[in-house]
Amino acid sequence: MGVALGAGIAVSIAGFGGGIGMGLAGGKAFEAIARQPEVGGDVRTLLFITLAFIETLTIYGLLIAFMLVGKA
Repeated sequence: MGVALGAGIAVSIAGFGGGIGMGLAGGKAFEAIARQPEVGGDVRTLLFITLAFIETLTIYGLLIAFMLVGKA
């Protein structure tokens, strides 16, 4: 019971944090492109790299949940 609860909390916190981070990063990228459209390509590239790192951290939360459930 406790392991399943811990796994659920790990996934939910990772997903929640990742969603907040992606939303903030995307919003700031749109603001930057709106202010200076000529740097849109550079900002977009950096945004995609940032989103990939955020998604990786979210997947680590899922991996930890699998490891917790596997030990039970």
